[in-house]
Amino acid sequence: MPASTPAPTPAALLELGLGFWASKTLLSAVELGLFTTLAAGPLPADLLAERLGTQDRGWRDFLDALVALGMLERHDGDGTDLYANTRDTAVFLDRNQPTYIGGILEMANARLYPFWGGLTTALRTGAPQNEAKSGGNPFEVLYSDPERLRGFLGAMTGISMGSARAIAAQFPFARFHTFADIGTAQGGCAAQVALAHPHLQGIGFDLAAAQPHFEAYIHGLGLDRRVRFQPGDFWNDPLPAAEVLILGHILHDWNLEQKQALLAKAYAALPRGGAIIIHDAMIDDARRKNAFGLLMSLNMLIETPGGFDYTGADCTRWLTAAGFTGTEVHPLAGPDSMAIGFKP
Repeated sequence: MPASTPAPTPAALLELGLGFWASKTLLSAVELGLFTTLAAGPLPADLLAERLGTQDRGWRDFLDALVALGMLERHDGDGTDLYANTRDTAVFLDRNQPTYIGGILEMANARLYPFWGGLTTALRTGAPQNEAKSGGNPFEVLYSDPERLRGFLGAMTGISMGSARAIAAQFPFARFHTFADIGTAQGGCAAQVALAHPHLQGIGFDLAAAQPHFEAYIHGLGLDRRVRFQPGDFWNDPLPAAEVLILGHILHDWNLEQKQALLAKAYAALPRGGAIIIHDAMIDDARRKNAFGLLMSLNMLIETPGGFDYTGADCTRWLTAAGFTGTEVHPLAGPDSMAIGFKP
């Protein structure tokens, strides 16, 4: 080995291989409500422990680990260290803020964390490792359990918030009057689009069990008069009548044949001049950079019988095959992108 070549080091291997330590530390902090408790201001470790019901052993290590991970700040008080939220955790992990994205982390903690222990089995068998491990539709299982459903719907709002705002800003909604968010969950994307464009009338389309959660969320944002819920199953029921159809974090749940069938159904439902918006954690076309998108595809292996994530080039090819024209792919927030197409 040339003298100028750095000696190999296992540091990156250990950091990645033991990355679940850091991940679970953050997930437990969200579960405990730590960031919400700190929203009112900095607190010392002992008072935090009292309010959150934790023991002394390990507690300071836990808090200081979050400091080292950039999730908390620690300030010197009068002989007592005070812990405080960072700018990011104050905005995104306080449950009382409309910008809260912790729902996806709550679901990761309650559901995905144990299920990912079965990744090796999933790779060997190709079978899901979640609630539907013994067979059946995973969404039927999720929607039949009120507590799991609540967590799942909140998670979809959390993971979609940044992308929803970017879609509202980037897509030319001024040309349209109506939209429908297919698989709307709690209504996070529909709400952001409606908030940004007061002239729009919107529909949230999802299974009937989601309706009370959707209506409570939309009511809290004062959008009841412009955004309504339409119950339905997009495989068995007609899609809503609207000029723009939005499919967010939907297409990746299904196998290739199902993806193509859903796009064909959307094309048939749209009027001439209508548009479709697909948003997911689309993998970069070279499949080298968007690690989140690739890991999300592995999550679809864990969660679904045939789902997988895809590149922007894949999506535009499917849209074109369905009849859409003017297809484009645009980056959104973080790892997400949207593909758009128009019905001539």
